[in-house]
Amino acid sequence: MEMHNTSSTDFTFMGLFNRKDISGLLFLIISIIFFTALMANGVMIFLIRTDSRLHTPMYFLLSHLSFIDMMYISTIVPKMLVDYLLGQRTISFMGCTAQHFLYLTLVGAEFFLLGLMAYDRYVAICNPLRYPVLMSRQVCWMIIAGSWFGGSLDGFLLTPITMSFPFCNSREINHFFCEAPAVLKLACADTALYETVMYVCCVLMLLIPFSVVISSYARILTTVHHMSSVEGRKKAFATCSSHITVVTLFYGAAMYTYMLPHSYHRPAQDKVFSVFYTILTPMLNPLIYSLRNKDVTGALKKALARFKGTQRVAGEVF
Repeated sequence: MEMHNTSSTDFTFMGLFNRKDISGLLFLIISIIFFTALMANGVMIFLIRTDSRLHTPMYFLLSHLSFIDMMYISTIVPKMLVDYLLGQRTISFMGCTAQHFLYLTLVGAEFFLLGLMAYDRYVAICNPLRYPVLMSRQVCWMIIAGSWFGGSLDGFLLTPITMSFPFCNSREINHFFCEAPAVLKLACADTALYETVMYVCCVLMLLIPFSVVISSYARILTTVHHMSSVEGRKKAFATCSSHITVVTLFYGAAMYTYMLPHSYHRPAQDKVFSVFYTILTPMLNPLIYSLRNKDVTGALKKALARFKGTQRVAGEVF
């Protein structure tokens, strides 16, 4: 049963669970993805912080990527799941504003961080002797700060303008969260100029880090191709292929959402692509990095062995 005691300023989501025949299955799948993402990213952060072999710039950046992913998916999914259980689809104006701001900030920070992680791989493979200097702890903190600054700038610039438009009486968002294009469709004012500005802003936020990724990996592939060591080539390709997979999944879906002309968009397709980079990617990031990385799997085995040893000692004591 759906609850309808809403105020005139509330928005209503059409959501993902509007098909009764598959709503229960979708709820189960998204719940599993959500808890898997939280657990996998949490384990990655724990391993990176506790295993000394993972105290390197690459894993330092990866731990922050996992932190962003945990916050990112938690901004959208918990409300979806709770609303389904309670039989409601509404969100207050302030709640929508907060979700919009957090989403833009976190997705922007991840755009920049993934791009700068490609620079880290470029330095590690193409300039290994200068790596300790070019990727010092101070530089790593500058990368993190720059990523958060870029994301926050996007959130602070676009959120107040998006939410300042007068909205029509229906206030029904054909989406499952307060994503800017879906919210703007409800505006009872001419948003053409703002949508153009937002388009340029989003394109820059995508193209700048994506250009860094392309140029970094172009140099990496050239360097790897000329490596004399077969083992070195395999290790370089294994490390870089993980990052390329993550980047392709994340940027590809985001480019569809923000760079494809409006005439090519359909609400159902928009929801699918949004699911891909807002819900699936936070789960896939740690799995791709951990399953394809011997250092991480080694650290996990070490942690599990230590945990089993602790349990054995505790059992002997009691």
